[in-house]
Amino acid sequence: MLVKVVAVLLLVGCAYAGISHVSSSQGGGGGGGHGGHHIIEFYTFPHYEYKYEVHDPKHHDVHEQHEKRYGDKVEGEYSLHEPDGTIRVVKYEADHKNGFNAIVERKGHAVHPEIEHHHHH
Repeated sequence: MLVKVVAVLLLVGCAYAGISHVSSSQGGGGGGGHGGHHIIEFYTFPHYEYKYEVHDPKHHDVHEQHEKRYGDKVEGEYSLHEPDGTIRVVKYEADHKNGFNAIVERKGHAVHPEIEHHHHH
């Protein structure tokens, strides 16, 4: 599981990155005042989409997420099963102009175990 999360984070990190590369030319004199060095910049337009789900009944871990990004606009949703039996659903979006905005919803009814009290006489 950790490997999948790291792989997704690396993918997201690469989508955010603008990459610069500096190269130098060998030889005499070249470059017209730049010392024989020139900078080449590469920029990849951020665009990705991913989805994952975890359903682990042994550890009661059930959650999922999906997200997509196109340029500076990110939209996504995730949900998880809470220990009280409810499901939390978070829908979010973010962009350069409005920042991060989320709507959190709770579905279902919370159930808590009964606690027995023993009185000693």
